[in-house]
Amino acid sequence: MTPAPATTAFDSLRLDAVPDQETLPRAYELPSEAAVRKQMTELTDQTRRLIGCSSLVLVASVDAEGNCDVSPRGGPAGFVAVLDARTVAIPDATGNKRLDTLQNVIATGRAGLLFLIPGRTTTLRVNGRACVSTRPDLLSQLTAVGKPPASALVVGIEEVYPHCPKSLLRTGVWDPERWLPADAQPTSAEVTLAQLRMPELTIADIEQAEADSLKYRYE
Repeated sequence: MTPAPATTAFDSLRLDAVPDQETLPRAYELPSEAAVRKQMTELTDQTRRLIGCSSLVLVASVDAEGNCDVSPRGGPAGFVAVLDARTVAIPDATGNKRLDTLQNVIATGRAGLLFLIPGRTTTLRVNGRACVSTRPDLLSQLTAVGKPPASALVVGIEEVYPHCPKSLLRTGVWDPERWLPADAQPTSAEVTLAQLRMPELTIADIEQAEADSLKYRYE
């Protein structure tokens, strides 16, 4: 007999969770006029400049069954191309080749982006329609990550929203004096080894694989 799955904290908390969208606002004050008004449907000169300064963007997507995913994309500042006031393109640099984000976008035609700029506390949210393109004339423009990518994530902008800096200020994310010491967390190799559950592998094996992956990251 298959054992029943263990009850988690989530199972308990969902029993009295907020039941609907109408109930949720009762727990909050109304948003300010500025918080509502600053949402736009296209880029301004200033938000174009923010994207041009960003070297890290988090990409949110969802598959046809509603399963969510958020994945990072990075490169030199300006690696995301602004094609026009309502279109951006993100080159798909070599990664783990799982293609989770791209498969989700093909399934649903939607994506959400959060642009971050190292050392700065402003973030920019961009949501909209999305597709995956392999057009050579587009890919040839997207060489900031080392060479033309195999594909590009193209987002047709429907929402542009600059977030206030409160969350990054609270975390001190760019303040080295507030960072944890390196030995306070497991290393990348330790985390990967535990996730793989392959007793024949060692930390040294994973560290070598990671080093090779970085060395040959554009292949």
